[in-house]
Amino acid sequence: MKQIQTLETYLQQQIADDDIRSAVATTILRIAVATVKIKKLVARSQLDAARGDNTHGDVQEELGRIANERIVEALRNAPVATLVSEELAQPMLLHEAAPLSLAIDPLDGSSNVRINSTAGTIFSIFPASRARHTPGDDDVLQAGDNQLAAGYCIYGPQTSLVLTVGAGTHIFTLDPDDDEFYLTTASVRIAETTREFAINVANFRHWDQHIRAYIDDCLDGEDGLRKSNYDMRWVASLVAECHRILSRGGIYLYPGDARKGGAQGRLRLLYQCNPVAFLIEQAGGGATTGQQRIMGLKPTKIHQRVPMIFGASREIRRIERYYAERGMTAERSPLFNKRGLFRV
Repeated sequence: MKQIQTLETYLQQQIADDDIRSAVATTILRIAVATVKIKKLVARSQLDAARGDNTHGDVQEELGRIANERIVEALRNAPVATLVSEELAQPMLLHEAAPLSLAIDPLDGSSNVRINSTAGTIFSIFPASRARHTPGDDDVLQAGDNQLAAGYCIYGPQTSLVLTVGAGTHIFTLDPDDDEFYLTTASVRIAETTREFAINVANFRHWDQHIRAYIDDCLDGEDGLRKSNYDMRWVASLVAECHRILSRGGIYLYPGDARKGGAQGRLRLLYQCNPVAFLIEQAGGGATTGQQRIMGLKPTKIHQRVPMIFGASREIRRIERYYAERGMTAERSPLFNKRGLFRV
């Protein structure tokens, strides 16, 4: 029987007698322990709700809260100074002298659980500030380029941990018999081109003209500018969308829009966009707001939202060219010289 590498063995190989790398490896392993517990929590959630075990009423909110508790429990002995979580209004100080900070979304896509669809846990690991007395912005408000590691755990037909420590993007799959993660896909590469995109087309009337123009051209298919037919996907789960792109290519778009509060996007920079961008770039893809590279952005607040577009590198460059066209209007810019399908 072929031996396959465990997550722990892989991380041990990455340490190379480096204290920071060792701390990163320990933290990832603690997060992995928590994700096994969260996977079981998600699997039991509807049973517990039906039996009345969910005493706080809202299953979705309860799942997020308990998932966060599992993360905090797992980090009790981990070398993490400060924790930022989607479930916490402010950073949490864990171990003042520790060398790392962690940003995490404990349960992305929690609303999907009740329809038996995909959810996940997304995380990003940064170096911590050396001077610390309270959990502060200097620990967590760092550009994505400072990430030491990032990943997500996806709870689907298989439970997979997708990870980068800056040496490629790798997929580890949980064996439910022994609760160990094993390396099943090493050094994932995203194809530069694609004929598949993911976006919520119901919001088209709220998009700016750059995104409308891009989607118009995709939907025009082989008769249009792109000379190719496109397929559309939308799962409404960031981890599911990312996993599909890592598995078979594509592009994902969640742009800013004209809805109230939507101009700056909907996804959180620190614990959603940054880790996904790191994983995608390490797999040969790109991640942008349309105008700026995601990992070049320095956050100004812990729950900051930004537009997010990621996937096939050539498509990312194309979208950035659409955004560079300052004169674009509802009738399309002179560069593309074509009337859009979506117009108001």
